[in-house]
Amino acid sequence: MNNKDIDNLFKDTVLGHPAGLFVLFFTEMWERFSYYGMRALLILFFTASIMDEGWGWPREWAYAIFGTYTSLVYLSALLGGYFADNVIGIRKAVLVGALLMTLGHACMAVETPFFIYAGLGFLVFGSGFFKPNMTSIISEMYNGKPEKKDGAYTIFYMGVNAGAFLGILLCGYLGETVGWSWGFGVAGIFMLFGLLQFWLIQDIFGNIGKGVKNENVDIIDEMLDDSNENIQDNEKRNPFTSIEKVLIGISSILGMLWIFNDPISKISEGRYNIFPFEILGVSGASFAIILAFLIFISLLLMRIPRYEKITRDRMLAVTFFCFVTIFFWAIFEQSPSSLTIFAKDYTQRTLEGTSGLIFKIVNSLMTIVPLGIITWVLYLLFKKTFSKYALSNIVLTLSFVIVWGIAFWMLSAEFQKDVTEVPASWFSILNSLFIITLAPFFSKWWESKYNPNANMKWAIGMGLLGLGMACVAIGASGIPVGAKTASVSMIWLILVYLFHTMGELCISPVALSYVSKLVPGRMIAFMFGVYYLAVAIGMKLAGVFAESSEAIAEEKGLSSFFWLLTLISLALAVLSAVLYPVIRKLMHGVK
Repeated sequence: MNNKDIDNLFKDTVLGHPAGLFVLFFTEMWERFSYYGMRALLILFFTASIMDEGWGWPREWAYAIFGTYTSLVYLSALLGGYFADNVIGIRKAVLVGALLMTLGHACMAVETPFFIYAGLGFLVFGSGFFKPNMTSIISEMYNGKPEKKDGAYTIFYMGVNAGAFLGILLCGYLGETVGWSWGFGVAGIFMLFGLLQFWLIQDIFGNIGKGVKNENVDIIDEMLDDSNENIQDNEKRNPFTSIEKVLIGISSILGMLWIFNDPISKISEGRYNIFPFEILGVSGASFAIILAFLIFISLLLMRIPRYEKITRDRMLAVTFFCFVTIFFWAIFEQSPSSLTIFAKDYTQRTLEGTSGLIFKIVNSLMTIVPLGIITWVLYLLFKKTFSKYALSNIVLTLSFVIVWGIAFWMLSAEFQKDVTEVPASWFSILNSLFIITLAPFFSKWWESKYNPNANMKWAIGMGLLGLGMACVAIGASGIPVGAKTASVSMIWLILVYLFHTMGELCISPVALSYVSKLVPGRMIAFMFGVYYLAVAIGMKLAGVFAESSEAIAEEKGLSSFFWLLTLISLALAVLSAVLYPVIRKLMHGVK
């Protein structure tokens, strides 16, 4: 897209940015609303008793399928990005993704095994097509305007968190108090609104994302970008050999089979097992994932030494950051799994008298103020775009009328109760609330002279993660070994989400930035793939950790499980700090 086309986008601005940015803001907001709204209910639905209209699953089963689902969501982004660039184009990929996710949420509302599993499948592929391509549109919109890009991503990120906040709040409340299908169904309705709004107004983007970037590109060479001989670079080529591609294939297949086999073998109680054998006393599943890991490590050892020194050193630095990232997400993502169960079964959530009234007032302000601000932004967009895109604006306005209606109904229903029971899913909204509140302060910190180096950001992030886990470990210290219920104070969970959010702000927003700075342009696709692979492994490992919480709680008490995660976090924080001189040297001047 040429500069003249980009300049045309900036003719009609909202808060100093193209109106198209706010189209993406609201589309992404409703997608995050649906994703996090459904996600907040999934573990609760699986583990709720049959009497409570759930499936009555053991927690281990729920954790296993949840870990597989979240890891596949991140892995699918690689596939969706490839198809967008080489097959259907970015905008069509967004529409396909939104449609698949709408179908997925509709399936989830049916609540039968076939439709729940089909719904999760649609959601995985839909997210893969949708998620990476929304940010690609922003990148193209601001091509040649780097001074505006940081502000644009900040606005977009606020949309992400606003959607997550509202989705968990409203879908969580409906699912827990009215019925699971209501929570799942409302998530689907707002995903449909996001789809319709984007489809009806997509011409506002001009030619952005309309065509296919690359045609007739080999899928392996496209995803393993370093083997593309047509890209100019001063450093000699280091193409992937046929043997390396075969090893990548074997490692990937074994890893994917293990990811699927974990929940399948547990839920079927061993009747269906992809690895029904033992080798040297090790179960087939464990042997497969160990072999996949060893093959992957071997590939790194084979390839990295073949690069020139600076590239090799920087790749080692990226590898270290990816290693820490795995454990960050494995522990951080206890939020929708073990921490949600802790909120449901081990936290005192019943409030009466003054404490109940205070919660109702705070919850009302937390609901109405963000909705009011977002509605004001909607009004600004409405003024700029209604004359050309009336139907899209009407759809978007209708979505807000419905969400305001649900919000007022929820708040009214709660004020009529003498005793307030805080939904277990409510605590998950604290992450988005704290991000919206704290992000500006962290942004100022990164821009000041006190901006820490990369290693220290990871060290601080992992330290805060450990501090959060220490809080819930202390809170759980009075729970007897093997206990299935308790009444721990809510303050411990609130502190967990406060410290974990601060840790996230130290690591998550800057991770991709460091990957892009540390590797040559021709290797960006491959190294982003490695980074997302690390996130996906972390997501699956989160499920594995949560599964282990049950056995640890039975043997040593639930507090021991949280102390274990505390020690892992703090150990990696210390490691990141201690290795600062080494990693700084490997980064060769990259700040």
